[in-house]
Amino acid sequence: MKILLAVDGSKQSLKAANSLVDHAGWFRDKPQVELVTVHLPVPKLPRMGLVTGRNQVARYYQEEGEAALAAAARKLESAGIAYKSRILVGPLAETIAAHALRYGCDMICVGTHGRGAAGNFLLGSVATRLAQIARVPILLVR
Repeated sequence: MKILLAVDGSKQSLKAANSLVDHAGWFRDKPQVELVTVHLPVPKLPRMGLVTGRNQVARYYQEEGEAALAAAARKLESAGIAYKSRILVGPLAETIAAHALRYGCDMICVGTHGRGAAGNFLLGSVATRLAQIARVPILLVR
């Protein structure tokens, strides 16, 4: 089974990684994991190229992405679960759903903040949007 584990470095995403590791024994074979983090694109402002270059933006994505992936990667490594880590850029839920399809993932595992309906109305929720658009099952870990 191939599972996309989406993390952002938060406590909730680490709970999702812990849950995946804790339940890996439920599968006949250890799952293969696509470990991803997604950055929203840096806004393109007029004259931004005068202040910062593409290499600096790419380095920012890389450094922030590695930091977001680190704890989950350590957890997967210590459990002996094979994974490929990727740092993606784009709209969060849409990018996760598209990546799951592109790489043949059977399931998406993601942590949720569990703010409830009122919080989703005011703040929006990647997990809620992902549940609306994903074409594979989603495991939401709270």
